Amino acid sequence: MSSDSNQIRKIVILGGGTAGWMAASYLGKALQSTVDITVLEAPTIPRIGVGEATVPNLQRSFFDYLGIPEEEWMRECNASFKMAVRFINWRTPGQGEPQPRTLADEARPDHFYHPFGLLPDHDQTPLSHYWFKRKYEGETTEPFDYACFPEPPVMDAMKAPRTMDGEAATRYAWHFDAHLVADFLCRFATEKQGVRHVRDEMVHVEQDDRGYVTALHTKSGAVLDADLFVDCSGFRGLLINKALGEPFIDMSDHLLCDSAVATSVPHDDDAHGIEPYTSAIAMSSGWTWKIPMLGRFGSGYVYSSKFTSQEEATREFCELWGLDEEKTTFNHVRFRVGRNRRAWVNNVVSLGLASCFLEPLESTGIYFTSAAIYQLAKHFPDRSFNPALVNAFNREIEVMFDDTRDFIQAHFFIAPRTDTPFWRANKELELPPNIQEKIAAYRAGLAINPPISDESTYYGNFEAEFRNFWTNGSYYCIFAGLGLEPDAPLPALTHKPESVAGAAPLFDAVKRRQQHLVDTLPSTHDYLKRLHQS
Repeated sequence: MSSDSNQIRKIVILGGGTAGWMAASYLGKALQSTVDITVLEAPTIPRIGVGEATVPNLQRSFFDYLGIPEEEWMRECNASFKMAVRFINWRTPGQGEPQPRTLADEARPDHFYHPFGLLPDHDQTPLSHYWFKRKYEGETTEPFDYACFPEPPVMDAMKAPRTMDGEAATRYAWHFDAHLVADFLCRFATEKQGVRHVRDEMVHVEQDDRGYVTALHTKSGAVLDADLFVDCSGFRGLLINKALGEPFIDMSDHLLCDSAVATSVPHDDDAHGIEPYTSAIAMSSGWTWKIPMLGRFGSGYVYSSKFTSQEEATREFCELWGLDEEKTTFNHVRFRVGRNRRAWVNNVVSLGLASCFLEPLESTGIYFTSAAIYQLAKHFPDRSFNPALVNAFNREIEVMFDDTRDFIQAHFFIAPRTDTPFWRANKELELPPNIQEKIAAYRAGLAINPPISDESTYYGNFEAEFRNFWTNGSYYCIFAGLGLEPDAPLPALTHKPESVAGAAPLFDAVKRRQQHLVDTLPSTHDYLKRLHQS
């Protein structure tokens, strides 16, 4: 059989939503219209999501690749900006303060930021190490995030990360309505790439004697045959788990949260402004996200059903936002925590919730999906489905997921709260060796990740972005923010007085940058009004 005759000719994607339409549009571009792509979407199956937060590489790795300008899709998807995750009340017992507070309030609330800004370095040593030396020696009491990043005061002032003429002033990600994103990408894929959209429900999976899927049968009687099938059917995993029987590896021994109650909350932007960050507010049995958008914010309480009931969680969630439980429509979700043993089996590739899931504490959902689509395009097969390609893809997904799982678990493990059974139980879980090594390195004063001081270098290494996202001070932000400190300053710094002295101007530069951005940037509210009204 010739190479051409062995090519993949047809792809069927089961499930729409964000994952399905991201896959359709990306593969449509990557395969340069050489493959027929069909999306089978059941109109009766509701999509999950009341607001989505992302990570900064989404524009460059996905929308730029498709040739879609940032402002175009932002207008279509009620999108806003996200400059960080703001962690509220992760150190203090009791309910956190959900409203924005500024440093002018001397009773500083229990919060810290995990910014997307780049951590500077001096003499091949991250600024974090110089900060801790100053703190250890009593020269400063300023928190790590405010001392080392320009963004925290900008976020306190609820300023946008872009000037009014659209120039980026710092790194940022986005908030948006996930339903609108799926609809936007559906229009893009069908109108500009020729993707076929079938609105029907799958009722039967046809397989050959090897177990490969050959066709999907629908409720209306249609038969959709293909060479490659992409499972975007959500937590049900209709192809990868149910048809092929691939086991899902439960990881509730690492992360206790398994449920969520969510809704959309109206917001008076004129009176209160719009926060350019995601909030993660600690609760009695988990945490609540807040994703601000124009005119409203999406919010959900992610909790462990072992420590609270759906009724109790809903009541606590309503108390946080002052909601009337009888008059509010809630989305109740029970989710599986973990990943498939293999994301790709035979001729079926699982993406999104059908592949893996972690609670959205660091907004990894769309990151996982976009990274997996990128890897699928990179390892795209012919009809022989070479095991080397399949195995390489599966290793990438496994490492990506497990590293992120460890990072998320560390948030709960290190958080000093022990005031409820949930928070105490998190301290009893065993940390994987990978994260134990990172904590040991941090406590010894070592740099956990190589410093990245040049944004062009960071963006230039596209492969590295997907292979190891949690770089550039991420671990230091979380560890220091939660109150975990090194045992002592980096020993090598005691032999580098000139380097220590040379780092001092960097802290002054951060302060000048903070003030400049606060003074010159528009409010997030004003920027979004201009963007969406145009």
